[in-house]
Amino acid sequence: MQGEPRRSTLGLVLLALLIEAPMHPYRMQQVIKERGQDQLVNVAQRNSVYQALDRLVRDGLVRPASVTREAGRPERTVYEITEAGAETMHRWLTEMLPAPAREFPEFPAALAFLPVLAPALVRDLLVVRIEAQEERLAGIHEQAPPGLPRLFLVEDEFRAAMLTAEIAWLRSLVADLENGTLTWDREMIEKTLEAYG
Repeated sequence: MQGEPRRSTLGLVLLALLIEAPMHPYRMQQVIKERGQDQLVNVAQRNSVYQALDRLVRDGLVRPASVTREAGRPERTVYEITEAGAETMHRWLTEMLPAPAREFPEFPAALAFLPVLAPALVRDLLVVRIEAQEERLAGIHEQAPPGLPRLFLVEDEFRAAMLTAEIAWLRSLVADLENGTLTWDREMIEKTLEAYG
């Protein structure tokens, strides 16, 4: 293994699954979706799981354990975590929990360029976002199996808290757009650019 393996959220999730039990990539993708962890990592394309696994194998964090074949199905390689993989996962967790990562989500970038759009259009678009985020929030609350210990729901609690805060903030922003306390036009934008540009 050369150097420190590049940390990735999907890599972390795959290592965690392999700590539970050896499995093949298709099963990993299924488990991620069954547990709602596809809200944490993008596994819409199975290829992303294979690419992440290839990198984990190259880094010596997982290894092929066996090959299985079911009737009428192609061969499937079952992977298992290595000792180095378990140590790396532990290290990644202890790095990820205390230190905020530099993340670049789309929404704050879009907010930075609101002046390109008309205030009324921004209001309408944000109303649509509120509805979408309320649906996501409801989905989080609905997916938890009854009686599941809180330990296994902490990431859902966090996502729900973030969505709840965003929805409240969005409602406030929409109200300001509706009552005119937040507005802009070409003249205001040009004056601002002259003063602060």
